[in-house]
Amino acid sequence: MLDLRDIPVFIQTAESGSFSAAATRLHLTRSAVAKTIARMEQRLGVRLFHRTTRSQSLTEEGILFHERCLKALEEIRAGEAMLESGRKEIRGRLRISLPVVLGRTCIAPILTPLLAEHPGLELDLAFSDRLVDFLEDGFDLAVRNGALRDDSDVMSRVIARQRMIVCASPAYLDAHGEPQTLEDIDRHETIIYARSGIKRSWLFPTPDMPTRSVVPRARLQLDDLEAIADAACAGGGLAWMPCWLVRDRIAEGRLRQVLPSTQGFAFPSHVVWPKSPVMLPRTRLVIDRLAAELPLAMG
Repeated sequence: MLDLRDIPVFIQTAESGSFSAAATRLHLTRSAVAKTIARMEQRLGVRLFHRTTRSQSLTEEGILFHERCLKALEEIRAGEAMLESGRKEIRGRLRISLPVVLGRTCIAPILTPLLAEHPGLELDLAFSDRLVDFLEDGFDLAVRNGALRDDSDVMSRVIARQRMIVCASPAYLDAHGEPQTLEDIDRHETIIYARSGIKRSWLFPTPDMPTRSVVPRARLQLDDLEAIADAACAGGGLAWMPCWLVRDRIAEGRLRQVLPSTQGFAFPSHVVWPKSPVMLPRTRLVIDRLAAELPLAMG
């Protein structure tokens, strides 16, 4: 008989493509992963992986076994959810991927009080702006900003909307003037968000027309919203920012909103989770709490 504790190691190795990558994600040594796979192969009497010096790939038998293991885990999770739904106590562990700045500023303060309310609950919050893979990275939930790509394997719910505004420091505006129209943006210094070589357009809703997209020319590109806000405060130019991030800076007089008559675009924030026939009570608790309190936190 196989040890069921070995199954997640096999799945992670299959998805990662190497013992080393699986070991990193599982917080094990490469040797421990290799021994687990060897033990499984010995008990099953088949070779699950083709091995090279750099990578491992599934054999035909390994592919078939991987498919069965995924289905078995889905059934186990459904059974766990069914049993847990009958309990009054919320307990268990949730691993959640959060955008760095939004997660640190708005979401973590909402979720951490749940630990005091539910002593059996465990939360593992990981802050990253990259698009995580639920299976490969081992996450139960993720919060993602903007439009979602089509994916039949996940469920989603809009939990808030982030209104965007254009702002700059008073010192910059005194020196360069204040833009009066969207066309004026091209005559100003701007600070834009760019990640992996992709620049984020500034979006502006227009009455009875498609949303207008502006890609400013910028000498300064950053991949961190907090750094963009700081650069704007230092006089670096115009920045297109979420209201929740700059509201204190505006209240303190370090930034000033410009183009106030231009309607601000509202990015949706979604919570996303793997599709499952039954939702665990701890998962529903977190989703409902975020939907109730995140809009208030963004203010």
